[in-house]
Amino acid sequence: MASGLENYVNQTVSVITSDGRNFIGTLKGFDQTINIILDESHERVFSSSTGVAQVVLGLHIIRGDNIAVVGQIDESIDSRLDLGNIKAEPLGPIVH
Repeated sequence: MASGLENYVNQTVSVITSDGRNFIGTLKGFDQTINIILDESHERVFSSSTGVAQVVLGLHIIRGDNIAVVGQIDESIDSRLDLGNIKAEPLGPIVH
């Protein structure tokens, strides 16, 4: 997985953690255990009644053992989303 992350450095990524949280930010770095550093980051909090809230975090470090998925964000598509009108149930934790 680490070699695949090299292509995402300085790109906007979405990180979904094993407890169901969704972080968006610029991938600044990672190490051999996939601890990652996100800059200019925020958490998207999903709700079935009020839409998606964004909590600004700034520089944020996520432990590798808590990461489930990392994917690159297409910023042109993401900027057109009306997050206030997107309603969805929050993700649940990953069950092993």
